[in-house]
Amino acid sequence: MAYEYAVALTGGIATGKSSATVLLSLYGFRFIDADKIAHSMLDLHHEKIAELFGDSFVLDGKVDRGALGQLVFADSSKRKALENLLHPLIYNEIERLSQEQDKFKKPYIIDIPLFFEGDRYPISKSITTYTPKSKQLERLIKRDGYDDAEALQRIESQLDIEEKRKRATFVIDNSGDLKQLQRECERVKEEILNAF
Repeated sequence: MAYEYAVALTGGIATGKSSATVLLSLYGFRFIDADKIAHSMLDLHHEKIAELFGDSFVLDGKVDRGALGQLVFADSSKRKALENLLHPLIYNEIERLSQEQDKFKKPYIIDIPLFFEGDRYPISKSITTYTPKSKQLERLIKRDGYDDAEALQRIESQLDIEEKRKRATFVIDNSGDLKQLQRECERVKEEILNAF
């Protein structure tokens, strides 16, 4: 059975999910990464991407993720078309990997950025990495060099971080420094181990 020992990890863009992943993996948690699976599915199905969005989005059998990202973040119908193609493929692969992980009978983490938005994974426990929207915006601009409008557009394409925080089983507050993040990850690690 898939997802029996799974904990979904989500958060908004620039809330520190990657940093939390590194720390949680140091505590021995195994991970399934939906983004990595999505990237491999994009390249695997590059012909379909070219068919849907045009040949200019595929170079040497690889999808130009930057260009495709700009297109789909600016046009919700194109984003929906991409999601309709990718989400079933990603879901099937995550389910397969989850069945493998469940054999160990220990909690593991599935990093699913759009866990609450998609509402398609039957996972009962979730972690949200949290930082207030103002800090999220500041970090995204600094990290990726977007202007205010572009950064805000990307943040608002996801479910509001306050809503994700409310829905989560566990919350990692990443509104402070790295030391605080370490303490938060350690606390959540104990909460997860006690929940199984």
